[in-house]
Amino acid sequence: MMLILIAGPYRSGTNNDPKLIEKNMDKLEAASLPIFRKGHIPMIGEWVANPLIQLTGSKEIGDEVFNEIQYPTAHRLLTKCDAILRIEGESKGADQDIEIAKKLGLKVFYDLNDIPDAE
Repeated sequence: MMLILIAGPYRSGTNNDPKLIEKNMDKLEAASLPIFRKGHIPMIGEWVANPLIQLTGSKEIGDEVFNEIQYPTAHRLLTKCDAILRIEGESKGADQDIEIAKKLGLKVFYDLNDIPDAE
């Protein structure tokens, strides 16, 4: 069984439009159930970061407090993960996550079908 971080666009290509960000989040979350059904634990950085961002009183996406928490959360989570799934779409943050995952020696997947079932 692996803890797998799902990385992909969140803010990228949205111009911070909440409806477009929600669509990106839907795409990230769509990968979580198949990962779970393969016997693994899916993780998305925003599941952890967004409540923290709200607690800090962030006023808007991309403000100083948002940036203090958003990317560092995924980077910290990666130190606890076994693998990362990079879903499609341009994303500077997700690309950074892949670089970190490779440095940590994590398994890197680019397709759900490449993730094996848990033993």
